Amino acid sequence: MTEATVTIDHLGGSGDGVAESPVGRLYVPFTAPGDQARVSRTDKDSGTLLELLTPSALRVEPPCRHFGRCGGCALQHLEAGFTENWKRSRIVTALTRSGLASTTVAETISVAPGTRRRATLAASRIGKRVILGFAERASHRLADLQECWVLRPELVSLIAPLRDRLSVLLNSGETADIALTWTETGIDFVLIRRRPLNLADREALAEFAESIDLARISWRANLTAAAEPVAARRSPRIRLGEYLVALPQGAFLQPSIEGETLLANLVQDAISDIRGQVVDLFSGLGTFTISASKAGAATAFDGDSAAIAALQHAVRGRPIAAIARDLFREPLTVKELNVFAAAVVDPPRAGAQAQARMLADSGIPRVVYVSCNPVSFARDAAILAQGGYRLDEVTPVDQFLWSPHIELVGVFRR
Repeated sequence: MTEATVTIDHLGGSGDGVAESPVGRLYVPFTAPGDQARVSRTDKDSGTLLELLTPSALRVEPPCRHFGRCGGCALQHLEAGFTENWKRSRIVTALTRSGLASTTVAETISVAPGTRRRATLAASRIGKRVILGFAERASHRLADLQECWVLRPELVSLIAPLRDRLSVLLNSGETADIALTWTETGIDFVLIRRRPLNLADREALAEFAESIDLARISWRANLTAAAEPVAARRSPRIRLGEYLVALPQGAFLQPSIEGETLLANLVQDAISDIRGQVVDLFSGLGTFTISASKAGAATAFDGDSAAIAALQHAVRGRPIAAIARDLFREPLTVKELNVFAAAVVDPPRAGAQAQARMLADSGIPRVVYVSCNPVSFARDAAILAQGGYRLDEVTPVDQFLWSPHIELVGVFRR
């Protein structure tokens, strides 16, 4: 079979429509449950939408002209209420599979469009032309951005002047990545290019920083190499509560201020009745440490020593301790945990399995778990439940609009 007429039944985990065809199940991007469509099979279980015969009632007009080509968004064609319910259902499904089907999962809370404060764009110079944007879906080709409904306006306004500047910085056929982060004190800009900077490159970047008032420009040879500052006009800083915290190169940062505020408020509400010390595990720069410290003294642990140093500097003189420690290799022990009245946990996508086992054996009365992965969260939640915790409530928070990703805050009590 190369072509078939199918009806989309539901969405898969990546947001693709799922349909049964004469050769089995197909995953078809940019379709909606209820669509009747003509599709072609492009791989073993992948399909391409050729023609929409009868559109689903769940469809809406995508706001962005690049949707369907740009790989940054997958769900702009779907009604917002449906998307929120679908994301919530992914959490419910993950919990059910881990034996926690009775957990109360609240309705999804979403941030507004145009709030994402960090992004990494790809650039390619072809002849005299520079293409700048995100990769197309399942392709190395780039969608040349003219607009973006996800990013903050300050970042979108940088695209046109950046495209002009890259026509000087890149040779024909050369590629680069540009990591942009909006901060309270200006935009932090990192050029990721294999070729080292020469004097002319440095002068051009310094002039660029001055002309559009960037806070800092740095260069990296690749995504994991150390960043070399080129023009540091101001220290990029983010606001966490009443503190302005310096942003180290490569430090983790919540995608939006609005989403960060939602998560921090949920954490604070969950421990507002706690009297005693709070521990923040996988703290990063201290997003939740500072919220948690309102209940008393707080201690932050994270493997990123630069982030811990930035937090220490920002809160010096206050009852907040910050300690560099790799919690994957060296999770806090039961003895160490038992001095705390509550724990906040915010691990990377892989979750915190080793630390969850220690928490499950501890006597901490309250655990608040922030996660960006329902599957690893459900696994760790089951470990805590086996240790005697009750998962009282989960609140989904969507700050990854039009993508299949979802964050959540889960509250555990003994």
